[in-house]
Amino acid sequence: MQRPPLSILLPLFAAPVAVAAEPPPRLEQVVVTAGLREVAARTRPGAATILGSRQIGEAALPHLEELLPLVPSLSWAGASSRPRYFLLRGVGELEQYQGAPNPSIGFLLDEIDLSGIGMAASTFDLEQVEVLRGPQGTRYGANALGGLIKLKTRDPVPVPSLEAEAGAGDDGWWSAGIAAGGALAAGAGGAWRAVLHRAVSDGFRHNAFLGRDDTNGRDETTARLRMRFAEDGRWRAGFGLVHADFDNGYDAFAIDNSLRTLSDRPGRDAQRTDGAWLDFAWALRAGHELRSITAWGDSDIEASFDGDWGNDTDWGAAGPYDYFSRTLRGRRTMTQDLRLSSPDEGDWSWVAGAWLLRLEETNRLRDDGRYLDDAFVRMLDSRYRATSLAGYGQVEWRPAPSTALAAGLRLEEREADYADTDGIAFAPRDRMWGGELSVTHRLDDARTVWATLSRGFRAGGFNIGTAVPADRQQFDPEFLWSLEAGWRSRDESGRATDLSLFYMRREHQQVATSFQLDPQDPLTFLFLTDNAARGEAWGAEAEATIQPLPQLEFGATLSWTRSRYLDYRFGERGLDGRAFAHAPEWKLALGATWRHPAGWMARLDLAGESGFYFDTSHDQRAGSQRRAGLRAGYEAERWSVHLWARNLLDERYPVRGFYFGNEPPEFPNRLYLRWGDPRQIGLTLRWVH
Repeated sequence: MQRPPLSILLPLFAAPVAVAAEPPPRLEQVVVTAGLREVAARTRPGAATILGSRQIGEAALPHLEELLPLVPSLSWAGASSRPRYFLLRGVGELEQYQGAPNPSIGFLLDEIDLSGIGMAASTFDLEQVEVLRGPQGTRYGANALGGLIKLKTRDPVPVPSLEAEAGAGDDGWWSAGIAAGGALAAGAGGAWRAVLHRAVSDGFRHNAFLGRDDTNGRDETTARLRMRFAEDGRWRAGFGLVHADFDNGYDAFAIDNSLRTLSDRPGRDAQRTDGAWLDFAWALRAGHELRSITAWGDSDIEASFDGDWGNDTDWGAAGPYDYFSRTLRGRRTMTQDLRLSSPDEGDWSWVAGAWLLRLEETNRLRDDGRYLDDAFVRMLDSRYRATSLAGYGQVEWRPAPSTALAAGLRLEEREADYADTDGIAFAPRDRMWGGELSVTHRLDDARTVWATLSRGFRAGGFNIGTAVPADRQQFDPEFLWSLEAGWRSRDESGRATDLSLFYMRREHQQVATSFQLDPQDPLTFLFLTDNAARGEAWGAEAEATIQPLPQLEFGATLSWTRSRYLDYRFGERGLDGRAFAHAPEWKLALGATWRHPAGWMARLDLAGESGFYFDTSHDQRAGSQRRAGLRAGYEAERWSVHLWARNLLDERYPVRGFYFGNEPPEFPNRLYLRWGDPRQIGLTLRWVH
């Protein structure tokens, strides 16, 4: 068992200490919006991390990727230029190269479902990031087997505001953003807020063959508009539009596992998403409420890459060898959630609702290449449609003012239809159920204990391709039982603590695997999903914040997770007892923030995690990782300037690894790594009116 190094704690004790001049501020109320009701985080049963706007601004550049080290038990597989595929407690996806979209971790931008395509996650002008760990079967069903991530943008307020931000740094990075808002026209009774942001960088790679530094670059634009309306407590409405255009390169792998690539045809990892949502609530008699949440999402995605990672000149006598893969994906979603709720007061309260998800995805696969005298072109067009219908309900009983018991249930049916130009067709239909039982007890005004028993589910699916064996073309739904308990404390001195313990049991566990049909032909490399027999995981998660002085704050998060497959074999390999892929045993983040009354500030972040297996199809592992970040600057009433450094010590750490044969003429199996970003230093200016 690997343990977090004690040496990583030492720099915290060297942080400067300021003398208290004023009494500590009152602790702000944090509200979780990703559930069936908006509830205070301190009273919600279940493990959750809520990152507020101040934490987002202090710890991140303008993308969710930089915030991920702060969240316990959360990891991601770097098969794309930005995180699309997330894992919580080892549950989640590594990629989606083919097959049905079937995510295990739900991902919402306000109310728009971007599960499995969470790349468009700009953090500029976010109000908070909510990460709910464990099954969210009652709230979101099959798309939240392992948890739910929600990005909540800032609510419009009827006060005129204007904010601007600009920054520049290493790797050709620059960004600029503006946010404005205020009241609607007189008598309209509402407010609006609009956001525009763009960030550009080169991508930390040098393509020696093409003589370019931008083949892995990023060009990310986000625009959002939010409006809200209300009338005398009888009704309220919220409306949002989003446009995200992430036009990134993809040239991340090198034959020698360096940051110097040799690709003659660099790829592209682009996602253009347009979405809209409407949240409308009517006040009924006796305090009841009818609420309708409607959301649409339309995404066009290109995922292309140079599969041989080289060129004929460098392959020399072993060539010509060339392989390029390009997939054009279109995804359209529409969700409708209609719920009726009682007043959230008295001894009893309840919520009941109906939910619809309509999803359509088209894929156009275009592969071409050659090896020696053999040339090939592979083309596949496919269409996938799925309709999910669900009914759900939740009842809460308060037998005493300090105690609440809750029970939730969700019944869901998914009908899908798939067809492609290879003549393969599937029409699976799954009926699933999940829910939870929970108890919350308030010990006093500052401390709460809770426990939950929940059941999550994930729909079955299929593997496409004429080379997939018949007995592996389809797989069954997965179900996950989770037992959790926790303790939560908040007080007005600035001290907060969250502790949770969990045990998970997975039935018919879905496992993403890959294999090469012909060891001498890398073009026969296949990705598919199997049902493992069973799996289990258990562990602990902790978050703590302490403010010993008004000018000094310390924060820490820690997770410890043990996972293993039960009675599972992959080919000739017995995997009974082996840990899940991309499930580090421990993960640690530490932060110290100092602020001087005159406006000066400094923040030090340290993060680390243990090694993990890259995949199920092999036993190659990443080593343990440690990274540091530093931010320092001056903050006035209307403007601020910050100098920052990410990966301060320039540590080399992998975010994805593949093990297969890709080098002619013998094509020996080797581990190929995609590295995380090296050190980056920059400056950010912000102005508020």
